[in-house]
Amino acid sequence: MGQKVRPTGFRLGITETWKSKWYAAKKEFSTLLGEDLRLRKYILNKYQYSGIPRIEIERTRDQVIVHLHTARPGIIIGRKGQEVDKLKAELEEFTGRRMDLKIVEVAQPARNAILIAEEIAQQLLKRTSFRRAIKKSMDTVMESGAFGVKVQLSGRLGGAEMSRTEKAIRGSIPLSTILRNIDYGFAVAKTAQGTIGCKVWIDNGPFVDGVSTHGVNAEASQTPQKPKRSHKR
Repeated sequence: MGQKVRPTGFRLGITETWKSKWYAAKKEFSTLLGEDLRLRKYILNKYQYSGIPRIEIERTRDQVIVHLHTARPGIIIGRKGQEVDKLKAELEEFTGRRMDLKIVEVAQPARNAILIAEEIAQQLLKRTSFRRAIKKSMDTVMESGAFGVKVQLSGRLGGAEMSRTEKAIRGSIPLSTILRNIDYGFAVAKTAQGTIGCKVWIDNGPFVDGVSTHGVNAEASQTPQKPKRSHKR
């Protein structure tokens, strides 16, 4: 099994769900798909530092429902919800459709691969040593209770003339095991020396009946206890 398959796409339809949930006729499909991409790009550009790892879009006949998953809901909601109302009005003007915004707070930001990748990218922009940035992020992930983490950086690391790739792994990362909740994230750091790509894989534990165990102990979840035999006849 090669290592070039995106873990979330590999598990799509089995343990992962789609980010866009709607059905359209063949003639309308490309238009609505392009609209989804523009919506996501607009929101991510407007709130670059709000920690938005996932944007889910649902469509009904006359309405578009956008679920914004964020680690910093206060920035998007604003005072008395003014910022949400403003964003809703902008999206309605942008798409010409009736919009509904729902803010979902990310429960464990330290176990979200996209947020960790963005954090590493921000540290690189502040001229932090890439080795220190990797170590700090991996410590944060493992302390949060994750089973394993893998970080890979590519580019002109440390301002070197030639680009190279640095990789660090801690714990277990079984990428080819479908029933493991492997979260994947990617971010780009546009430094003065050049562009650096940050990839992060996080093992959040096994799935049990389609639900991630997250905080469950690895040994307890992977090796179920055998029932004790009774010696009574």
